[in-house]
Amino acid sequence: MEATSVQDEVARVRWWHRIDLGGGIVTPGRDPTPLRLPGLQIPERLDGLSVLDVGAWDGFFSFEAERRGAERVVATDWYCWGGPGWGTKEGFDLARRVLDSNVEDVEIDVLDLSPETVGTHDLVLFLGVLYHVRDPLLTLERVASVTRGTLVVETVVDMLWTREAAAAFYPGGELNRDTSNWWGPNPAAVEGMLRAVGFNAVEMLYRTPLRRRLTDAAKKRREGGSFRSALRQGRAVFHARR
Repeated sequence: MEATSVQDEVARVRWWHRIDLGGGIVTPGRDPTPLRLPGLQIPERLDGLSVLDVGAWDGFFSFEAERRGAERVVATDWYCWGGPGWGTKEGFDLARRVLDSNVEDVEIDVLDLSPETVGTHDLVLFLGVLYHVRDPLLTLERVASVTRGTLVVETVVDMLWTREAAAAFYPGGELNRDTSNWWGPNPAAVEGMLRAVGFNAVEMLYRTPLRRRLTDAAKKRREGGSFRSALRQGRAVFHARR
């Protein structure tokens, strides 16, 4: 495929992920996606494993799992592919075609995940989704049902001032003025929910450090937001196993 043709197609898509399509073409996603990889601590090699990417959107992590040798990769989404989200499936379809990828796709809501609908998988990626769902515990129960190995959860966390399990509720646009955000659990709440749905080993591998939260909170205040609210928020990564 001619590089100029691919670049023209890329320009017509509203991207979220930054995906290297080869030939010097990187999709202009709003999210600096490759920079998130170190914090997720996904194994460098996934040879022989089956991977499920829940909430795949443009598919960066699906294609990355395939690049790392996964035997099978299944990407799922609904909110961004066919639901009310501002994203579409165009980016995923284009990237899969250009990369000559074998990643499978299933358009399905997270609450409809089950062994019958998507099978069970050695590694399940649940990245940037938990805080968007209205019922996080039920959602994690569905995700757990299709995880036979390791679940990687990356999410917004809130109420970092307390070690007791708690969660902030966003009935409007309190988090980033985005009405698709519903909950900001703190790390203890995330761990508690993961254990409640059947994971015996839960480890938090990353949490936004205080210095970074201070920087983000100062920026939020300059933009007219709440310094205090921003300071108590961050992001965290958990690995859970049965």
